[in-house]
Amino acid sequence: MAPEVSAYETVYITAHKGPCRTAVFDKAGDYVATASEDASIKILNVERMIAKSKDDLMGNSSDKMVGMEQHPVVRTLYDHAAEVTSLDFHPFHSLIASGSKDFTIKFFEFAKPSIKKATKFIQEAAEVRCLKYHPSGDYLLVGTQHPAVRLYDANTFQCFVTSNEKDHHIGPITAVNWCPNANMYVTSSKDGDLKIWDGVSNKCVLSFQKAHDGHEVCSAVFSKNSKYVLSSGKDSIVKLWELNSSRCLIAYTGAGTTGKMEHRTNAAFNHTEDYVLFPDEKTTSLCCWDARNADRQRLLSLGHNSIVKCLVHSPKETAFISCSDDFRARFWYKKPSLTD
Repeated sequence: MAPEVSAYETVYITAHKGPCRTAVFDKAGDYVATASEDASIKILNVERMIAKSKDDLMGNSSDKMVGMEQHPVVRTLYDHAAEVTSLDFHPFHSLIASGSKDFTIKFFEFAKPSIKKATKFIQEAAEVRCLKYHPSGDYLLVGTQHPAVRLYDANTFQCFVTSNEKDHHIGPITAVNWCPNANMYVTSSKDGDLKIWDGVSNKCVLSFQKAHDGHEVCSAVFSKNSKYVLSSGKDSIVKLWELNSSRCLIAYTGAGTTGKMEHRTNAAFNHTEDYVLFPDEKTTSLCCWDARNADRQRLLSLGHNSIVKCLVHSPKETAFISCSDDFRARFWYKKPSLTD
């Protein structure tokens, strides 16, 4: 069993010039990117953030000692004209895709230090809200203010949309995510529905209507075995859906004691899927449940001075990043104990 998240500590904080709205880890968990309402994107090296916290403990925290080759922030990218709402790393190349309220999707080659501008871009017809690379890296799922989900060829930028109008959501898209098997994807919307799609035919194969009792569905992500979907809604409830039986298997409750949420945030698994994580809007604490039986674990105070809009756990180790409207992203890590 993985350690509880209440044992994690903040080991690094990075600040934007506006509310920090989204973050993503790369597939290997070596890098994490954050983005802000100030239209900037930062890419941070996970190993360097952890190393810097060890230096701080040993009293070697002088910035003069941290040369650019050791600084945790490896790139700061500026090429959007409005808030950056979504990010995703390419699964195999040093490429990051970003979606923005400026109606564009931009692609940055972050391995080249001199490049701070996008090398390619897609002009959208609406504000981009979410995006996700196919596990092969050949396709990009995009959700916008428009109810139709877009599937782009990542090389030619040709756009595919389902031909069946009845498959579409009827509100803006709030989340898109591929299953690890790559044969399905999930979408959620402000319309309150959760939809499962065939990744080849691009047709909706399962729809959970009013998944959160009619409240906006804020996030949706597959489990590693592709058999379950974890969703969160503005009803402050997190739900685990079993796809084989088309039903809600577990509801994780107790996060929003004051009822309906005003702002959107996401639920996440930890790296081993032992726990389900969800930030509480009013207290800015992190709620944690045992994923299998929904037992509440100890709360973790996230230390932010405003609401937490995004929380992303590392895919490979005891680490996560929290993004807040207080302009900051905090990197959390469970330091190995002598008994580990």
